[in-house]
Amino acid sequence: MLIALEDRSLHYDLMGPPDGPVVCLAHALSADTGIWAEQVPVLLANGWRVLRIDMRGHGGSMAGKATLPGGGYTMEELAGDVVRVLDILGTDRVHFVGLSIGGMIGQILGLDHADRLASLMLCDTSPQNIPGGKQVWDQRFADIAAAGSLEPLADATMDRWLTDRFHGANPRRWTEIRATVANTSPDGYVGGGLAILHFDVRDRLPRIAVPTMVVWGDEDTGTPPEGNQLIADLVPGARSHVFTGARHVPMVEYPQAFAQVMLQWLDLNNQAGLHSPAGIAGPG
Repeated sequence: MLIALEDRSLHYDLMGPPDGPVVCLAHALSADTGIWAEQVPVLLANGWRVLRIDMRGHGGSMAGKATLPGGGYTMEELAGDVVRVLDILGTDRVHFVGLSIGGMIGQILGLDHADRLASLMLCDTSPQNIPGGKQVWDQRFADIAAAGSLEPLADATMDRWLTDRFHGANPRRWTEIRATVANTSPDGYVGGGLAILHFDVRDRLPRIAVPTMVVWGDEDTGTPPEGNQLIADLVPGARSHVFTGARHVPMVEYPQAFAQVMLQWLDLNNQAGLHSPAGIAGPG
């Protein structure tokens, strides 16, 4: 479904029982809602109402106007998109699970929109710009501009995201995810990349009061373990879990193990019974 905003539209899907507790899933840069395909059936089978939102310029969402020099967004704007969707759907609070830039968006939500959250699960993310800094982004943006697409970045992205073991055992899923990366709009990627480049909330993380869990793969080079651990150390009372032998997307590579951790966390923080309004429209 599409939500029309001032200069863009945002694509989302909403599945599950109308009176179920709502969990919002946010994807990585150059992914889309499909990165959560392994987890959606598990959540639905356990009574959850699942909201997935394509970030600006990803999946079915338009890139819209950028506000940062060079065509970028701010992380606050991307978090604001989530809040806009919740407002339009009439959903007061959600459990939020964010991957990579989705986890950065989650950190902003925890800091600036804590009243909209029941819990936070931050997956393979960082409290600041990625290793390599501006030089890494400049090279990526140059490669995209030269090709007119993300095709030059696709193989290196897949190497950061998934192990060779997964590629060999699941070639069709690997190919599907690679195609999503390669077909991401350049404007959406650059916009999100610049949001990451200017992102740093290390000094603010101790102010997060929302129940928080941080999970990551121990072989993740895109958002390395030390950055994830720093979030867990700085957010008061945060819990953490490490997926051994996983890279950037453990929800894909180790779906059963990830689902177990996720469901335990969500159930722990849903004891009061967070339900969505019966009037919300959506598939399922």
